[in-house]
Amino acid sequence: MATPDELKAEIKRLSSQATALKMDLHDLAEDLPIGWERILEVAGKTYATYEQLAAAKTRLTQAD
Repeated sequence: MATPDELKAEIKRLSSQATALKMDLHDLAEDLPIGWERILEVAGKTYATYEQLAAAKTRLTQAD
């Protein structure tokens, strides 16, 4: 089981990744119809990262 400090570090890392992916998705949407082929790929990565972030936050809450 991860320590609270390890979970906080994981949350920080995932939050940074999630923000970058959110911006990628935003940029992709702004450039439509150019790059439409990447919508599912970028959206899937964004969803998975936010899902991991939510799970890490839940684990941190439970660890306290």
